Amino acid sequence: MNKILAWNIGKWKKRCLHVLAMGRTLLLLMIISALFFVVLGLGGMAEKRLNNSPVSSMKGFASAVSSRFFVDMLGMEMPHLTQKEQTSAISGENLTSFVFQLLTNVNPQDPKSLIAREMPGMGSNQPVLLRPGSGNEKAEAPEDYQPGPGLTDTASAGGGKPGSELHVPPGQDNTDPPDSSEPGDGEVKGDPPAKDGEKDNSGSPTTGKKSVLIYHSHPREGYNPLLGTKSDNPSSGKSTGNVFQVGTYLSDSLEKLGIGVEHAKDDYPTKVKDYNWNYSYKYSRQTVKAALAQNDDLTYLIDIHRDSQRHGKTTTTINDLGYAKVYFIIGHENPNWRQNEAFAAKIHKKLEAKYPGVSRGVWGKDGGGANNGEYNQTLSPNSILIEIGGIDNTGAELQRTSKILADMIAQVYWEDQKVDKASAETSSQGG
Repeated sequence: MNKILAWNIGKWKKRCLHVLAMGRTLLLLMIISALFFVVLGLGGMAEKRLNNSPVSSMKGFASAVSSRFFVDMLGMEMPHLTQKEQTSAISGENLTSFVFQLLTNVNPQDPKSLIAREMPGMGSNQPVLLRPGSGNEKAEAPEDYQPGPGLTDTASAGGGKPGSELHVPPGQDNTDPPDSSEPGDGEVKGDPPAKDGEKDNSGSPTTGKKSVLIYHSHPREGYNPLLGTKSDNPSSGKSTGNVFQVGTYLSDSLEKLGIGVEHAKDDYPTKVKDYNWNYSYKYSRQTVKAALAQNDDLTYLIDIHRDSQRHGKTTTTINDLGYAKVYFIIGHENPNWRQNEAFAAKIHKKLEAKYPGVSRGVWGKDGGGANNGEYNQTLSPNSILIEIGGIDNTGAELQRTSKILADMIAQVYWEDQKVDKASAETSSQGG
């Protein structure tokens, strides 16, 4: 009897110790979880007070993750959401990458993000997706090339000889673009017709005023097909081979739609004494301010750039015709950046509706490196930066995109004019 009693006591003692151990573990987990959420809350409060940008928030991080990833997560509980013909975004590699980036803020597919954490200023310019575009399924951020090592400031911005080739680093998508012999100047034929019911503003009067300013903070960003090169960072002072040419395409298209345009073609490497590429946006800010001082009607400010990714990522096909894709960039150092984002969103939505696959989304950036963090967008709520195409896009692809982009901008412009006119009439009646 004593042996049985002793055995029962030992058994219950062992169970009690096990329960206590589990209780301590559970209590510890509860405390850690509570502290975690308290820290998150305090961090969110501090971020809201110090900076209204969502760049470093979970909202910004989640928006940069493929929507397919979240659909597949829901599909694990709701099978009808998944589609058999599509490859699941939930794989060991994707899930590991997601969790690792969530915990460390380091992208395992981008080693530069690890260095950025340890070098002040390097990680502050990471773009965040604000509005996804159907032309960017993987939510890939814009890719910027800074001047290469060993180059002078002027040469790094494209001051070297036009047509010079640079080494293409391993791992790049070096797929050759289509034959660049297709026409790059003049009228591009075969554009998709307007949908029924859509208004064509061609020939609408400009009333003699110029409302749009097109300029270029990085004027020597070039395109291989226009320069006859195969560079990973084509740059040139030749106006028909760099973003000046795209600015001309866009200007001409807007003018044909009845909108007055001023196209600034300031080549800062030759215009500015002791030129330094890192001050690019300071130089272009002076250009914009000078233009605004001379013309009160300029309210739409568009800074045209090009992306640095290869042809396969920067091109889409519509009705068997190639189009250069576009990025819309918003500077979060601008305290009123949401107004600028709203303007970009209008154009983006119209592109998505009529030409799906052209827009790669609206992205936000903070300051860092060679930008001032607001991209001169404090100068007007209708000021945006647009990257048109990449280094391998042909003249015809760039011109097609410029034409449809001008059409979308024109639609937004005429809609704004109607609103302003109605507002003015209401004010006059009320007076």
